[in-house]
Amino acid sequence: MRRDREAVAGLLLRLRELGVGDHRLLSAFEKVPRQNFIPVIYLDEAYNRGEFPIECGQTMTSVDYVARALHALDIPRSAKILELGTGTGYQSAVLASLGSKLVSMDRFRTLAEKAKTRLANMNISNAHIVWADGSNGSSEFGLFDRIISNCSFDALPKGFLDQLSAGGILVAPVGPPDDVQLLKKMTKIGSRFEVEDLFEVRTQPFIQGVSQTI
Repeated sequence: MRRDREAVAGLLLRLRELGVGDHRLLSAFEKVPRQNFIPVIYLDEAYNRGEFPIECGQTMTSVDYVARALHALDIPRSAKILELGTGTGYQSAVLASLGSKLVSMDRFRTLAEKAKTRLANMNISNAHIVWADGSNGSSEFGLFDRIISNCSFDALPKGFLDQLSAGGILVAPVGPPDDVQLLKKMTKIGSRFEVEDLFEVRTQPFIQGVSQTI
């Protein structure tokens, strides 16, 4: 639809103004139809800056936030990626189009199953959606080149250091669960992290355990 094409063009222009200039990343945002992941009542706002409430009391992050976070990840084509917090699967679809393999975890079964269906309908075959809290990462799949968390930690998530390959990058919000947090970029150098503060965010905290009721 012409309206959708105009909305995508506006999004790409806005992302460039935010400093997101990577052509592969911009192409991924152009290719993945965000309207396929948005609650129906918000379809007209799919490419706007806002966040949207979704099932299980969760929130779909703004597309601007997603773009800035993925830009910080600097994802190579061969990257194996771990995502904590699948949500609707929109960011998962973008990640899958950038890397070679994606493992995405969500503690809500409803979200994981619906995201799995959406990605299958788009013929995305390199994404593995798992119903799990992700607190221990995913040793089943070996080391990851990139890890991104859509939920916040109250301190640097050093437990994920062992899940990263050499030179790997983790991007996650860090700070108090009921206040502003900082999105941090952590690069693995030897046995330590090099930490860079990116920008302030407000996200829901990481919670251990899967939801048994939703």
